[in-house]
Amino acid sequence: MITDNSAQPGFTWLLFALLTVGSWGVYGAFLHTGQMAMGDPVNGRYKAFLFVGIAYFLTAVLAPLAVLLAKGASWNYPMRGMGWSLIAGIVGAVGAFGVLLAFGAKGTPAVVMSIVFAGAPVVNALYSLWLHPPAGGFGSLKPQFILGIALAALGGCLVTFYKPNPPPAKPAASISQSPAPPAEGH
Repeated sequence: MITDNSAQPGFTWLLFALLTVGSWGVYGAFLHTGQMAMGDPVNGRYKAFLFVGIAYFLTAVLAPLAVLLAKGASWNYPMRGMGWSLIAGIVGAVGAFGVLLAFGAKGTPAVVMSIVFAGAPVVNALYSLWLHPPAGGFGSLKPQFILGIALAALGGCLVTFYKPNPPPAKPAASISQSPAPPAEGH
């Protein structure tokens, strides 16, 4: 059962954050595997994304609906909250679709997801700074913060450029062109 731990001190939030890290950490690899398993080099990525949508419906519609019903939540939804939540969902879905399109353009899960997961925190930090500028102005940013942004970007680049390569593909077994030997006893 999901409980509201926002008033309790502790590290429950960290467990949920690590749940997200683990889930999103395998997301790209699982999505690419699903795309390839569709067996359709032209439309496989769209077929895979259709099932991502079904999974979102099951996870992001039915699960919160059950929790809201179980908690007896109010069914009052302010327009501003609905609007921003819808925008967030669209942005998330566009990002997921962008991952699939990157795979379709010959990006590999290791490279694509490294760029995504190194770049997203940088974008988040810059957007947050724009939305809520620091009290002392941008000149008051600590060097450690700026270094952290630079290291996140550098880390994404290093992982992308120096990722381990898969083993070379084995040559296909050659099929003998000679006729099969006659069956014994005939």
